[in-house]
Amino acid sequence: MNQKTFLRRGAPIAAALALGAGAGAGVYAGLWSGGGTSATPTATVTAAQPAAVMTTTSSLTQLYKDVTPGVVDITVDSTSAGGGFGQPGGTSQAEGSGFVYDTKGDIITNDHVVAGATSISVHFPDGKSAKATLVGSDPSTDIAVIKVDVAASELHPLSLGSSKDVQPGQEVVAIGSPFGLADSMTAGIVSAIGRTIQAPNGYSIANSIQTDAPINHGNSGGPLLTTAGDVIGVNAQIESGGGGSDGVGFAIPIDAVKSVASTLVAGGKVQHAYIGIRVGDAPNGSGALISSVSTGTRAEKAIRKSTRLNSSH
Repeated sequence: MNQKTFLRRGAPIAAALALGAGAGAGVYAGLWSGGGTSATPTATVTAAQPAAVMTTTSSLTQLYKDVTPGVVDITVDSTSAGGGFGQPGGTSQAEGSGFVYDTKGDIITNDHVVAGATSISVHFPDGKSAKATLVGSDPSTDIAVIKVDVAASELHPLSLGSSKDVQPGQEVVAIGSPFGLADSMTAGIVSAIGRTIQAPNGYSIANSIQTDAPINHGNSGGPLLTTAGDVIGVNAQIESGGGGSDGVGFAIPIDAVKSVASTLVAGGKVQHAYIGIRVGDAPNGSGALISSVSTGTRAEKAIRKSTRLNSSH
């Protein structure tokens, strides 16, 4: 059964990376050896012009160079509560992505990347790292803003586009840290617009963007960009039968992100109109049917009041 998965990553993959490095070294050693002084035959070789592909820079290559300095890798430490029967709590580390919002040190990411964090570290593409503090978060849109204290000259804010102009078939790229592999770029298209996805707290996020650009665990909080380098969404979820990227990813629309981020940076709290009901189709297409009512909401209070009034007659 397919299920949507939030793209926060858990355990490190140092062992896998070490294995890859070892295998690479083995191949390199098998191809070249620097030992020995014996004479070897010589031959005259006419120099050839380099192949054209060696000097060609694609538009995506240039986009990567322009945009990557503004994308960051985020590692989060958190502490879990102790279990029953005197079992102690533990610490865990997760990893996600983010991107620079302004030259004051504000960085946008997903709320589910930093939720419950006891420590947040930001790693820049040039190898520098900095501790971050949480400016604010909005679980209902799954957006958070964190802040680092670094020189403005070291920060490279990304250009924010508009999600209202996004169209299916439009080429897009995603940049982030899938499985901890920082500064990874993948490309694809916008598969659909106007999707509704669910935030971790159950709130619906409307007008989300569906893309087939491969995104995986660790891409959470990273940007979905146009080929012009404008951010049109924040990568947040995948729908997958096996837990990996099946080419069905979802990004939170940047128009909603801009509103949330500006409010949080200004020190405000994001407010949402929330009735508290879930609506589905009534049988035979005869209208709408309330399928559930959330506890403690205005909808529940209204229904209880209506029930009391009807029972009094």
